[in-house]
Amino acid sequence: MTGRTFGTLCGLVFLINLGRVAFAPLVPTIGSEFGASPAVVGSVTTLVWVGSALPRIPVGYLLTRVPRHYVVLGSGIALAAAATVTGSAGSIRALQVGALSIGLASGAYFVAAVPLVAELFPSGRGRAIGIHGAASQLAAVIAPGVVVGILLVAGWNDVFRLLAITALAVTAVLFVVLRREPLPESAGADRDFRSALRHWRVILLVVVVVAAPGFVWQGVFNFYVTYLTGTKGLSTGFANALLTVVFAAGLPAFWFGGQLADRLPQIPYLLGILVSFGGSILALVVAESAVTLVVATVAIGFVAHAMFPAADTFLLDSLPADNRASAYAVFSGIALLFESTGSGTLGVAAERIGFDAAFVAGGAGVLVVAAVLGALHASRGLPGGRGTAE
Repeated sequence: MTGRTFGTLCGLVFLINLGRVAFAPLVPTIGSEFGASPAVVGSVTTLVWVGSALPRIPVGYLLTRVPRHYVVLGSGIALAAAATVTGSAGSIRALQVGALSIGLASGAYFVAAVPLVAELFPSGRGRAIGIHGAASQLAAVIAPGVVVGILLVAGWNDVFRLLAITALAVTAVLFVVLRREPLPESAGADRDFRSALRHWRVILLVVVVVAAPGFVWQGVFNFYVTYLTGTKGLSTGFANALLTVVFAAGLPAFWFGGQLADRLPQIPYLLGILVSFGGSILALVVAESAVTLVVATVAIGFVAHAMFPAADTFLLDSLPADNRASAYAVFSGIALLFESTGSGTLGVAAERIGFDAAFVAGGAGVLVVAAVLGALHASRGLPGGRGTAE
């Protein structure tokens, strides 16, 4: 009964994320097209993620009044409109508006869709969230190839025009499927937004666990090609191939990471991911040969993406059903708002101290966060986890 709904949601999340990550392989093109500096281009990519963060808490409140699937449908329509605006941009300012709009649509989608997916499969939340995340990640994997392919035959604007058309079509399919397949009662609206705030300790923990590596990750992947060509001396083709690899590593990370989140002790698992991510960033900086760069790239991509289903499953397992969407909205809104500044911050830092120093600072910072959380867990225990929902 839920198979077609879940499958269509996976199709829509693919497009939602494609809109967000399409800007990364377009960074060099946007820079030359508009004569923009790395900091200015970084502001465009930053605005996508700022936009993805901004609506999350307001939408969390909206979900106490409106069923989740209504918000999902609305986000699909909003994505189509935002992609149309972006594809029509004739200036850097207009492009910034379009990027922000795409982000807003994506933020609304994830706040409603991730808890909805969790309710569709209550006995295997981690696995379902992981598969949904893998569908999202597939967009990131193929984005460089799609963008390069379109640029060979058309302009960068056409990337977003095609996205608009496809998003509208998939949203229409989802509308039809939802009319035919009833959803579980628990997948409806949350009951009380304020009650979700009673779980602030768990929310704060997950914000810290996700936002610290997420901040660094935003800067890393948006400037990956620029870093590899400018600092490591790689060809543009090889650098773009490694960008594809860093996202491709996210496919097994989501798929297996979600299943591990259902089986492993959750807090040690999250802390292990933090340590692995910080270490892999430092490994990238010291890597010199092609082989070591590939290994570091795979490691970064895998652990960065394994964090998402692990954190989502931990949070949703820690909360009662009538608070999950609202609490998830608060968590993701705060975390992503902080993460979204990573690209712009790294762009500014790279101009001042160089990419290597900026990456070292980011990786070391994540390791410090992991050490502090590990010490707290060893001394007094951290809140939340499987079986703690009231």
